[in-house]
Amino acid sequence: MRRLLCLLFLVIALPATAAGLLESRPSNTLGSINNSADFLPVREAFQLSLVDSTPQSIKLRFVATEGYYLYRHRFQFRADPADVGLGAAQLPKGEQKHDEYFGDVEVYHGILDVELPRTDQRAFTLAVTYQGCADKGLCYPPETERLSIDGIGAPTTAHIWNWRELALFFLAGLGLTFTPCVLPMLPILSGVVLRGQVGGLRGFNLSLAYVLPMAACFALLGALMGMFGAQLNLQARLQSAWVLVPFAMFFAVFALAMFGVFELKLPHAISSRLDRIAGRTEGGSLWGAAVLGLVSSLLVSPCVSAPLAGALLYISASGDALGGGLKLFMLGLGMGAPLLLVATGGAAWLPKSGPWLIQVKNAIGVLLLGLAIGLLSRVLPGQITLLLIGLLAGGVGLFMGALEFVYKPPRKRLGQLLGMFLLFYALACWYGAFSGQTDPLNPIGQPHMIAGNPQPQDTGAWQTITTPTELDRVLADARSTATPLLLDWYADWCISCKVIEHEVLNDANVVERLKGYRLIRFDITASNAEQRTLLDRYKLFGPPALMFFGKDGVERADVRVIGEINAKDFAERVAKANDRI
Repeated sequence: MRRLLCLLFLVIALPATAAGLLESRPSNTLGSINNSADFLPVREAFQLSLVDSTPQSIKLRFVATEGYYLYRHRFQFRADPADVGLGAAQLPKGEQKHDEYFGDVEVYHGILDVELPRTDQRAFTLAVTYQGCADKGLCYPPETERLSIDGIGAPTTAHIWNWRELALFFLAGLGLTFTPCVLPMLPILSGVVLRGQVGGLRGFNLSLAYVLPMAACFALLGALMGMFGAQLNLQARLQSAWVLVPFAMFFAVFALAMFGVFELKLPHAISSRLDRIAGRTEGGSLWGAAVLGLVSSLLVSPCVSAPLAGALLYISASGDALGGGLKLFMLGLGMGAPLLLVATGGAAWLPKSGPWLIQVKNAIGVLLLGLAIGLLSRVLPGQITLLLIGLLAGGVGLFMGALEFVYKPPRKRLGQLLGMFLLFYALACWYGAFSGQTDPLNPIGQPHMIAGNPQPQDTGAWQTITTPTELDRVLADARSTATPLLLDWYADWCISCKVIEHEVLNDANVVERLKGYRLIRFDITASNAEQRTLLDRYKLFGPPALMFFGKDGVERADVRVIGEINAKDFAERVAKANDRI
């Protein structure tokens, strides 16, 4: 249980992994019936803010929530009145996304900064149109927001943080404490700081005087990165191979250090001076504890540099000095929490040093290598990324004894089984990469239709409508004739709609089970006011969506489909709807 908790903390301690998520397109399962709650409203999924407005330029920031992305080619920027002078929007290079129906497109995950050159200092209203999708398969209609731009150029800074993020950074700091370079220092530091005065208010005050300056050093670093990091536009620069590759190598080198290839520490000249300062510091006093806290923040930093660098990259993209300072302050408090526990007499609750520390160290190394692959995935072809993922999974599997055919205790046999699974997954990744696949969650790909299967459904069976009036009419007709109806929400700009149209609704098993249904496709490509009102009526964010109406004209909401789904699961959904009609 102790190992599991430590590994969970270590996973939280790498917030930069969010920047390297590998893109995938998961399918719905039958268990996620009517999963409207799985998706955010469009303005929560994509948050737009005015960062800076000067006489020369306007800087906007889009924040796409994790699991959502924006299309580069769908951005539009218009001034009202129209004669206000605006230059062409300056957008960084996006991530390449290939779709078999739409071809190559560029998308943005995470934080995106857009700069608009400005040649007119008058106040005006800026209309910003954008469009994005969820990785789970839901596409939002184009959304337009209006921002008031004054003629003075007062900057507006976005504060992108909340108490949940602060709690996560605290847990991250707590997780970093259980690393081989920090945990063994606890009894030493507690002995110097407390001088045997363990327990009681005195011990708590001394340890707090040690922890707060250490956390304050981290907070200063976070505030500086939040203040100046946004000016460096690191998030946009991270789209370049010249930046991504060195950062990936940086994390790979730290991974090698975690595997014991070399020892990571400060240069001897610096560490010896810090040790002398710590040795001359008087223990048992609040002032001495504070000085030791400042020195310890420098001694500990090399041991946690890789996770700390990831946290700083995350903070730099926010442009929020206050939020950055608070986040790293919480990180420092998390790292100091075990010392507070020791000082108040709770040392017996802490885990003891032992071989498990080496396992934690190796786990950090694996996470760092995964992060490096995630960064490289933005510039490498998908097949190469899949090969690297397979290489990492295979290496971990072999390390866990996947091919060691000797007797092992039950606990180690469980690890060996996990290693065998990782090795099989690695083989699937390699096979998929050489077969042209790119999805790590589905490395082998979908099987193609084989000869002898029934032919796809005749698309002429579908009736396409575009207005609420037409929808009301066909629903009334179906109700009057006691005919069940399937309503497919579709748009030309919706990739997942194309997938459902070609791979799901044309599946032979689905076609067979839909016999007797009236098939209606509502085309929301235009995304006009009438159509958007209809989306609100049915509490939909956008396509794709599939709705079943019974012979009585009432929707069977428990089998509604939101987002992408595969043919097998949809056939089961149709069978369940047939039982209710």
